[in-house]
Amino acid sequence: MARVWCGPLNRWCALTIVMDCHTREARGWRLSPTGNAKGAEAALEEALINRYGILAPARDRITLRSDNGLVFTSKHYTKTVYRYGLKQEFIRPHTPQQNGMVERLIRTVKEQCIWLHNFNSLDEARYIIGQWLRYYNEQRPHQALGIKTPSAIFKVAA
Repeated sequence: MARVWCGPLNRWCALTIVMDCHTREARGWRLSPTGNAKGAEAALEEALINRYGILAPARDRITLRSDNGLVFTSKHYTKTVYRYGLKQEFIRPHTPQQNGMVERLIRTVKEQCIWLHNFNSLDEARYIIGQWLRYYNEQRPHQALGIKTPSAIFKVAA
């Protein structure tokens, strides 16, 4: 998760991104006022909808990798992961390089979008970040990628 300043009314909000490690696409994301399991669950559900077209248990064997943060280890979130038939995998404590691709995505979002704006509200931040993520997925060249095809691993930004 990344913290995003959303103006004096909303203050600091939490950005959660679910990334497909094969295509490097941001499959799901949520910017929420609190960095709780419900926001992470919403990002995960959006990723599943974007992959399958509907919200239903995964048709493929998908591993969901994240850090050991309170959100991703909470009972609420782990039940959600299980309900959708996903395998949950955690990186070793204090080794963010094991989640390097999504950590790099978060850095890119910050450098190319978040830090370039002074958001006045949560709605404004959601709109601008959403536009940038669409650009990232659809137009921005990805140096390390070849053909975009579905993958079997999602990573959750932490």
